[in-house]
Amino acid sequence: MPSIKLTKSVIDTAKPTTRDYEIRDTIIPGFFCKITPAGRKTFMLSYRTPTGERRKPALGTYGQITVDQARKLAQDFLASVRGGADPSQERQVARTAPTVKDLSDRFMIEHSEARNKPSTVRGNRITIKAHVLPALGKVKVADVKRSDVADLIGRLRDRPTAANHCLSLLRKMFNLAELWGLRPDGTNPCRHVKKYTGSKRTRLITDDELARLYAYLDHADAEGLEHPLLTLAIRLQFDFAARMSEVLELQWEWIDFAHRRVVWPDSKTGGMSKPLSAEAALLLRAAPRYAGSKFVVPALFDGSKPMSKHTYWAGWRRILERAGLPHCGTHAVRHRAATDIANSGVPVKVGMALTAHKTVTMFMRYVHTEDDPIRQAAETVASRRRKVVQGGASTVEGSIDDKQPEDPASAAAAAAPRAVKAIVDRRSGSTGLGNYRPYRNRKGENRPAPPKPSREVTQVEEFEHV
Repeated sequence: MPSIKLTKSVIDTAKPTTRDYEIRDTIIPGFFCKITPAGRKTFMLSYRTPTGERRKPALGTYGQITVDQARKLAQDFLASVRGGADPSQERQVARTAPTVKDLSDRFMIEHSEARNKPSTVRGNRITIKAHVLPALGKVKVADVKRSDVADLIGRLRDRPTAANHCLSLLRKMFNLAELWGLRPDGTNPCRHVKKYTGSKRTRLITDDELARLYAYLDHADAEGLEHPLLTLAIRLQFDFAARMSEVLELQWEWIDFAHRRVVWPDSKTGGMSKPLSAEAALLLRAAPRYAGSKFVVPALFDGSKPMSKHTYWAGWRRILERAGLPHCGTHAVRHRAATDIANSGVPVKVGMALTAHKTVTMFMRYVHTEDDPIRQAAETVASRRRKVVQGGASTVEGSIDDKQPEDPASAAAAAAPRAVKAIVDRRSGSTGLGNYRPYRNRKGENRPAPPKPSREVTQVEEFEHV
């Protein structure tokens, strides 16, 4: 291995041989140029890491970089090594760093398939394939920036539900990337990226609609207008405050009539147990049973399978139409049942046990405030305010009981003369309190009079404004 100061002329005159050979530089220790039998000339650097390991990284090919540029790279490498770093290893790690596609594959295998329900796993695969991989699949996990995530979510703004699902999925993936050491802690690029709000809420089934729905169910059962398994499923969903899947997958062996309890081994939130009310027990005892079927609500033409979601949803829509009710999803049944539970006065913990919610926040999302209690509360507040207002006047004119009007209209009529008198007093520049002068009629350098109105306002107009 000859040693000589590497220059352009030295590299140009170097001829290939039958074997690789190196020309060492006498200026920078470990800096050399390797010439291959094919005539390729590559600048390289030999050094030892702080732990004693030998590295020989390539700095570049002659022709792509000059000798001076290669020597400068070698100096920078050696300076990093003296500082305790290993630039060659860092380059190798960066070159083989996982991409977002690699992260998504690991996420699906190690997290989603191991922890999520099959339906959630399918949804995650669809979201990754449709949105994540086309936008970020080839980007290194460590190189994904917040702006990349914001751009992806922004392109889905016309589909806010899909955008929110995609954002939640990415946030979990990058949280795990930090756990797995693929990104530094606290660098999740989904941080501060906001979800879309104002998504459509489930409409509450009103009291009148509920009465009409049950009236049609009774009529349909009596006249044979609907399949009895379909009406049974709807009634059970109301009684159990259950999800559609929980009713369709219910099996007879899960029902304990002796202790009046139903136990689901698995559900969206895991295993759960609910008490069996007397009405639900009577409904189940009278339910038709298909020979050899383990399901309470089996498929209409195959008792070995549960009723399909499409069959149930289509039947629900048809029943609403025949009952003359506006359309709402089957999940509105669960919302209505949760609202009835909350309005019945039972403790929140008991209500959560009946609906199988894990948190109070989620339980309250299913509880709707009905119009009649709100209207009654508004009337109560207005009545109290009316008493307070009339009570202030009663200190001069008499007691509240003597002067209280019978209704709000009477109160407004009784207050009208006083309001008109106050308006007239203000126009004259004084009030019933003596020589007090309103602010607009005061004079002084620091109290200029406000501009006059462009036209005169009549007493009637000002009273109506008040």
